[in-house]
Amino acid sequence: MDEPKVTGTKPKMSSTRTILLILGFLSTLAVIALIAVAVTQNQPLPKNIKYGIVLDAGSSHTNLYVYEWPAEKENDTGVVKQVEVCKVEGPGISGYSHATEKAGPSLAQCLQQAKEVIPSAQHKETPVYLGATAGMRLLRLQNESAADKVLSSVGNTLRSAPFNFQGARIITGQEEGAYGWITINYLLGNFKQSGWKKLLHSLKSLSETSGALDLGGASTQITFESKDLTSESPENQLYFRLYGKDYQVYTHSFLCYGKDQALQQKLARDLQTVENSNLFDPCFHKGYERTINISDFFKNPCTSDKKKQLPFSQLYIKGEGDYQKCRESIQKLFNKSNCPYSSCSFNGIYLPPLQGDFGAFSAFYFVMNFLNLTSEPNPLALNKVISTIESFCARPWQEVKTAYHHIKEKYLSEYCFSGAYILSLLENGYGFTEDNWQMIHFLGKIGSSDAGWTLGYMLNLTNMIPAEQPAGPPLSHGSYVGLMVLCSLVLVSVLLFAWLLFHKPKCLQKGIV
Repeated sequence: MDEPKVTGTKPKMSSTRTILLILGFLSTLAVIALIAVAVTQNQPLPKNIKYGIVLDAGSSHTNLYVYEWPAEKENDTGVVKQVEVCKVEGPGISGYSHATEKAGPSLAQCLQQAKEVIPSAQHKETPVYLGATAGMRLLRLQNESAADKVLSSVGNTLRSAPFNFQGARIITGQEEGAYGWITINYLLGNFKQSGWKKLLHSLKSLSETSGALDLGGASTQITFESKDLTSESPENQLYFRLYGKDYQVYTHSFLCYGKDQALQQKLARDLQTVENSNLFDPCFHKGYERTINISDFFKNPCTSDKKKQLPFSQLYIKGEGDYQKCRESIQKLFNKSNCPYSSCSFNGIYLPPLQGDFGAFSAFYFVMNFLNLTSEPNPLALNKVISTIESFCARPWQEVKTAYHHIKEKYLSEYCFSGAYILSLLENGYGFTEDNWQMIHFLGKIGSSDAGWTLGYMLNLTNMIPAEQPAGPPLSHGSYVGLMVLCSLVLVSVLLFAWLLFHKPKCLQKGIV
């Protein structure tokens, strides 16, 4: 009676084992297929690259920038990158006021360089913009007809290029400040966060964005997000809605307070007290000499209000190399005596309390980098910065010339003044102190892109930063694949457990017996 039962059980167990083996095999195939689909179907599409060109027509020179970005990611942040920069030979376009027809052709070499960088098939669809800054603002004040002719000349040259010309115009100081602020925060990824970065930002007590400090040859801008803005000075307030978030931003542009025009202002002030044609200047190195034609000096809108009849036609500047005297002379440019608001920077201009980190770029960076004062990630203390500039100014001109023989004398001779001016502007003008000095980060590049207003300008004109957060997949490609692999491993574990449950290995059976 017992033997048939035993004989009948063996086929049943064999059949169960076969079924489990088939299920296991099919499950393994399903897992492999699941992973394969996850990897292949969620792969990024082949790159479709777009390009854009912006020319920064500054007071002292013009730069051409070429940007590229994946077409399918136009509304993402941090995807636009700079792929080329070309410095135009010669002066800024405002320097062609007496030969306006030469302004446009001066851009030809850099436009040729852009043609070589951008595939020819995409030339016609690539937008090109030219924005002129403080040099042209001053020329417009001085000679509006000449300014119009210069813009017409550069416009004709850009129209004749194979690109999609989108205009050449003089941007306002407020625009320059705003676009600089957009650029650095876009490149730093401060506008659009997701996942852990969003959580970390929500835990920060300080502003999520960085302020922007821009210094050119003819103007300077300060721009930052402020929680304390009042209705005192509405002309200094901007409101942005970017990626579904509102930003309340303070900005002001000081015309004539770029480093070159600030030097002109200082010399014009010094001229009021000279008794003869010799001027001993503490902001130039001892042993340095320069000659200035008085007739041209007061034609500048930044110095015309100091015009004075002098008994000589030329001024002979002789350097003294005295940092402390230089700072005292520069500080007179900042009128702190009258403030009609709750708080001011200088010249009666409203300035709310400084907040958060600041990125200082353009001439702020170039000058401080020359002086080896841009070390990151640990910025130098203010007293170290002061002592470095003081020591540099005290060096004799001949020694400086020998040490930096590869730098043009005109630029080299002004680094002492520029360093002292930057400290005066930041300390006396904006109110930075030893306590918050290390909130200033001198930026040349962020990733592969130059810090400056040009990228923000293009992003705005091409509508690449949306007001609302664009829809997107809940998980990134890497996260999605990782999740699918994890689920697959769990599935395999469950199947293995089921197999062990229904088909105990001999070792387990012996243990139970």
